[in-house]
Amino acid sequence: MVKYIFAFPGQGAQTPGMMKAVCEKHAEGKAVLDKFGKVIGIDVPALLWNSTEAELARSDNSQIAITAASLAAVEILKKFGAEPAVAAGFSLGEWSALCVSGVLSFEETAYAVKRRGEIMQAVCEGIAAESQGNAPGMAACIGLTPEAVIEAVKGLDGVFAANLNSVRQTVLSGTKDGLEKAGEALKEAGAKRYIPLKVAGPFHSPLMQRAADQFEKVLDELHFNNPKFPIFSNVSGKQVQSAEEAKVNCIKHLTHPVLWTSEESAIADFCKSSSDEFKFLEVGPGKVLNGLWRDSGNIETIPAFQWEDFIENK
Repeated sequence: MVKYIFAFPGQGAQTPGMMKAVCEKHAEGKAVLDKFGKVIGIDVPALLWNSTEAELARSDNSQIAITAASLAAVEILKKFGAEPAVAAGFSLGEWSALCVSGVLSFEETAYAVKRRGEIMQAVCEGIAAESQGNAPGMAACIGLTPEAVIEAVKGLDGVFAANLNSVRQTVLSGTKDGLEKAGEALKEAGAKRYIPLKVAGPFHSPLMQRAADQFEKVLDELHFNNPKFPIFSNVSGKQVQSAEEAKVNCIKHLTHPVLWTSEESAIADFCKSSSDEFKFLEVGPGKVLNGLWRDSGNIETIPAFQWEDFIENK
């Protein structure tokens, strides 16, 4: 029996006009966007289809846009017989995973994502204003293992491993000075490339503690449930076992690294322990997760393809 891993993309996957063509073909998708917008009081289709690239890049817009688009994709996939048996999400994408696994309701997911984006945007703007042109940020190291990256920056102040993406890609968060020193250390360690990222702030690092403190109050308003099927966490890199664990992870998510390589391994091990065949679907905009999945050396038995191709081949 074929079962599906639904993997949801994170911030950065947004593009102007995303989901428009597929929603014009499949009314179920547009209905989800409308429902999401009704919950939060925003015209979500207009946000996705009429915003500029710069407007969509804001955390308070992109987090709504990507989550709504991902959940619309879920509904379309269901029409074609693809239901999630395992769920995971990269960074922001974990909120879509929480929703489809029943940890949070659709309405509470929409509300939480809106507030999360607003809080993160405000905190990042505050950090930028306080830094006088030396705002913290993020940078990607290409060509070294996560372990090698962590070893190279050990002892440097103001820099943190934020996204352990694959065996050859790790993203760092840090102060401007910390990231510059990290770049020098990583080049000496043999990194092929070191790329400053165009992001609003130092995500998934202790520098976002202010946002985590504010967001914790939002989480206290929500009703967390035990997962209906396996869901895996960025924070632990393992399967989430309970509603309480899911809530704690949502708080830590803003200040702790995304352990994507560990999460992929845990998902692969889970799938290999089953007699069922699993297929990987990147449910939402973009192709990033397919690329990261292919970089892992332990998941050859799990095919990776895009959900739009899946629909076309049905």
